[in-house]
Amino acid sequence: MKYPIVEMFCSINGEGLRAGEPAIFIRLAGCNLQCSYCDTAWANQEDTIFEEKSEQEIADYINSQGIWNVTLTGGEPLLNKNIGSLCQFLIENTKCRIEIETNGSISLQEMDELRKKYNLNISFTMDYKLPESNMESHMLRSNFQYLTVMDVVKFVASSKSDMDYGIEMIHQYHLTKQAKVFFSPVFGKIKLEDMANYMVENKLNDVKMQLQMHKFIWDPNQRGV
Repeated sequence: MKYPIVEMFCSINGEGLRAGEPAIFIRLAGCNLQCSYCDTAWANQEDTIFEEKSEQEIADYINSQGIWNVTLTGGEPLLNKNIGSLCQFLIENTKCRIEIETNGSISLQEMDELRKKYNLNISFTMDYKLPESNMESHMLRSNFQYLTVMDVVKFVASSKSDMDYGIEMIHQYHLTKQAKVFFSPVFGKIKLEDMANYMVENKLNDVKMQLQMHKFIWDPNQRGV
């Protein structure tokens, strides 16, 4: 079985529950959304250059690096119908723990059933696209039911209006009792001080403000970090 891999690299995990830890990133080609602030659009085009890599080739790369945090990202990795098979193979053939970064528009049910059935070390970091992404209409709120305390629901906000909408989702679906909840700024779009003050003013208990750490360490447009 082969997978369309745009890049594989090691870096510091810039966000999520393991932010600040070394991680291997496996970026798959293709996405079904076009967010206004997308920073990986180059990986989602019809003419995107990728390599077809087998499960064994991906596992060999992971084993060669000696790093066990593995993030499957994109694009949108869940577009690949065999992603569950890849996760099983990697967990069986490496020491990895897998984080799947997903855009909130594809059902998590199948992957959730898989991780429960085989007790797989898989976590989800799921975006919920806010209105200024122009993709909120594609969100599957039914995905909230599959999140656990090992998972993240992330709201990437461009403005205070976006954050208002995110708060509605947090309260309506009791998300802080379901999973870890993060607000993250669209890089360069909303002032960090404004987001921090907003969270304090609105008493967002059990919600974390999260920055994309890699964009502060390296050039925000640099790939492979």
